Amino acid sequence: MIEALFLLLPVAAASGWWLARRELRSHAEGVGPTHPDFLRGLNYLLEEQPDKAIDTFLKLAEVDGETAETHLALGSLFRRRGEVERAIRLHQNLVERRNLSPELRGFALFELGQDYMRAGLLDRAEGLFLELVERGLHQQRALQALRDIYQQERDWMKCLEVAERLKTCCDQAMIVETAQYYCELAEDARRRGDAAGAQRQLGSAQQADPNCVRAMMLEGLMALEQGDAERALALFGRVADRGAAYVPEILPALIEAMRRLGYDDVLERLEALARRYASPPLMLSLCDLLAEERGPEAALDLLTGYLTRYADLAGLERLLELEAHRAPTDSPEGQRIHVAHGVARQLLARQPVYQCEKCGFQARALHWHCPSCKCWGTVLPVLPEEISCAAVESECPPESARV
Repeated sequence: MIEALFLLLPVAAASGWWLARRELRSHAEGVGPTHPDFLRGLNYLLEEQPDKAIDTFLKLAEVDGETAETHLALGSLFRRRGEVERAIRLHQNLVERRNLSPELRGFALFELGQDYMRAGLLDRAEGLFLELVERGLHQQRALQALRDIYQQERDWMKCLEVAERLKTCCDQAMIVETAQYYCELAEDARRRGDAAGAQRQLGSAQQADPNCVRAMMLEGLMALEQGDAERALALFGRVADRGAAYVPEILPALIEAMRRLGYDDVLERLEALARRYASPPLMLSLCDLLAEERGPEAALDLLTGYLTRYADLAGLERLLELEAHRAPTDSPEGQRIHVAHGVARQLLARQPVYQCEKCGFQARALHWHCPSCKCWGTVLPVLPEEISCAAVESECPPESARV
C-alpha cells in the first residue's frame, strides 16, 4: 500500500494539472465534467490493481490525447518499480497512436527504448534510439543511451562513432571516454598478439587525451614485453608523475624494468617513491626487498615507522606476520601475536582495495569503467588514513626514522 502511495505522488500532480486544464477548456467549450475514467484508474492503483489501472488509462488515452504526458510519467514510474512489462505496454500504446504529436511520439519512443534496456532487449532499444537520431528527436539523450548499450556490448568502435557524433551535434567533447575506448581496443589487440595494432590504438588514445595514464601504463607494459626496459621505465616514470595513484598497478613491472637495466639502487628508488606516495602495495614491496637485502629487523623498523603515520591494515597485517615468524608459538606472547595476525588477515581479506571517487563503489580489483556510475577512470586505489601526531600517545618519530 505504501509503495502504491509513493507511485501516486507524481501521478497525482500530473492529474491535477490535467484536470485543471480540462476544466478550463470545458468551461470555454461548454463541455460537461471531465471523464471519470481517470479517477477510476487512480482508484485501481490505490487498490493495488495495476493491470486494471493500465486498461483504464489506455481506454482514456483513446478518448483524449492530452493524457499522453501522464501516461509517459506513469510508464516511467512502473519501470523504476521494476514492472517493465507494464511500462512497455503503456509506452507501446502511445507510440502506436496516430494522433500523437511528433514531440510526444519522440518522448514515447525514448521511454520505450529505456524500457527495453531495462528488460535486457538491447537490440530493440538500439533500433528505437537510432530511429530517434535519424529523425533528429532527442538526439543527445538517444546518443547517450546508444553509448550505454555499446559499452555493455563492449563494441568500442561503435562507442567511438557515437562519441564523435556527440561531439559534432551536441558539442560534447568526451576526451576521457574516447581515450578509454582506444585503450580497450588496444587491450583487445594485445590479447590477440597484435602488438602493432595495439600500439596504433594507444597512439590514438594519447592523441585524444595526452594525460591518459592508462595509455602510458599499457605502453610501458608492452615495451617491457618487447625487451625495451629503458623505454618502459621512462613511461612508468610518467605514470608516477601524472597518476601516482596507479603506481601499485605497475609496481611489479617497474621493479622488473630496473632489475633488467642492472640498477643496484632499486631499494633506494622505491624508498624515494614511497616518500612521495603513501601506497600499501608499494610499502609491502619495499618491505619485502628490505627483508631480503637487510633482514627482517630492517623491514620491521620500516613498517613501524610507516604505521605511526598511516592507519593501514595491510601494513599492520605484514608487521604481525613478521613478528609471528620471530615469536615462539608455545609462548603466551607468540600465541597472542598469532591470534592478532589471524584477525588482521581476516579483516584485510574483506577490505576494499579500490573505490570510485564519484559514487563510492568499492572493489578488490581495478575497474577502468565504474560498474555503478558508469564513469571512466574514477576508480582509484584506497589510500591509508594519515594519523596525526596528536592521535598517538607517544611522540611522532624523528624525521630520520620516517620512510
